[in-house]
Amino acid sequence: MSDGTPALSVSDAMRLAKRALEQLTLRVVGEVSECTVKPGYKAVYFTIRDEYAVLPCLIWRDAYDACGMDLRPGMLVEASGAFTAYAPKGRMQFQVRTLNPAGEGVLRLQVAALARRLEAEGLMSPERKRLLPTFPRKIGLVTSPRGKAIHDVIQTLGRRYPFAELVVAGVQVEGEGAVAAIAAGLAMVAAHPDVDVIILGRGGGSYEDLMPFNAEEVARAIAVCPVPVVTGIGHEPDDSIADMVSDLRASTPTAAAEAVAPSQEEVSERLDAAARLLGRALAHSVRERAHRLRLIAHRPVFRDAECLMSARMQSLDMTTEALHRALPESLRISRDKLTRMRDSLARSASHLLDAHSAKVDASRTRLQGGGVRLLDKGERSWDLYAARLEDLSPLGILKRGYAVCYDETGNRVVRSIDDAQSGDRVRVRLASGSLGCLVEDTRTET
Repeated sequence: MSDGTPALSVSDAMRLAKRALEQLTLRVVGEVSECTVKPGYKAVYFTIRDEYAVLPCLIWRDAYDACGMDLRPGMLVEASGAFTAYAPKGRMQFQVRTLNPAGEGVLRLQVAALARRLEAEGLMSPERKRLLPTFPRKIGLVTSPRGKAIHDVIQTLGRRYPFAELVVAGVQVEGEGAVAAIAAGLAMVAAHPDVDVIILGRGGGSYEDLMPFNAEEVARAIAVCPVPVVTGIGHEPDDSIADMVSDLRASTPTAAAEAVAPSQEEVSERLDAAARLLGRALAHSVRERAHRLRLIAHRPVFRDAECLMSARMQSLDMTTEALHRALPESLRISRDKLTRMRDSLARSASHLLDAHSAKVDASRTRLQGGGVRLLDKGERSWDLYAARLEDLSPLGILKRGYAVCYDETGNRVVRSIDDAQSGDRVRVRLASGSLGCLVEDTRTET
């Protein structure tokens, strides 16, 4: 049935549709779901969508390069252009002239650029990630004091690990001023004595709500923190720069609390395992020492007491025998030497007496020639020597009325008045005995 309008070919119909669509210029906002950016292609093909519809798009390569974007799925973009139709495929598409990030997409681009810069500095390097303490004594928590996250962390730690002390810094986690508050909270908790690990967390929220955790100031505060930092920000899909820089990323604040604190069951299992290892080590040590003790007990020195001194006793016997041989021989040599010395002395004395006798005889002869009578030789010698000894004897001097004065001890002779003072006691030796005297005064005799 016909209304009089001539029928069009498919090509004519597509050309009409194409002209009509190209007159409709629009700005469309949507999330990129698919994207094809290949070298050598004249255009970039991508798809944007919202909750209820999908729109295929293309942008010529020179226009794409001019927009300065790195198009990726998940980005929210604002595309300006017009609809067109591709006749060979019978497909409608939106030909984009300008392309810009929109809303959250702008934020994501900014965050991605900051993440790349911090990664280039090494802040996200796995080598700088620190291990968490196995049994922390003091745990720090930086979060909102009014959010659900703080209650989740406290309940989890109380259930799993009630032994640790919790240090809480309540800070603003979203809105203006949140970045400075989070960085200050981290520094304050890290400066608290004996804090072993810090949890940085908050509950879920929109991408804009979580933006303080994408701030460079927060990232650098985590990097310079002297103790490990565990982040539990938002929910499982959420990922922030703070998560990338932290020593460990947990999906939620509750998961962060579970990561830093072992459960009581885990502690008990570890202690049981350690006890078993210690028991085995002690048993092995006891067996080893018992074996060494048995080896030592079988040594000869512990089985025969004389074994320890046998070498020294044998050496003593040999020394004794050597002395027994050496002493008689030494005495014989000394006796022979003494005999030779006595004979030599006798000969020397005889020669000396003979020489003096010759001199005396010569003198006697001269005196007799002068008319002086001399005693016989034997008579002269002994009487002369005895008279001379009598004259030189101290006792002979004392018998003639002289005395010797000693100090009170009797060891020192008092030869001058300077050797005694008035009041000193002295002892005076006489021919028949001694007198104890007291010095009354001293005076010089001329």
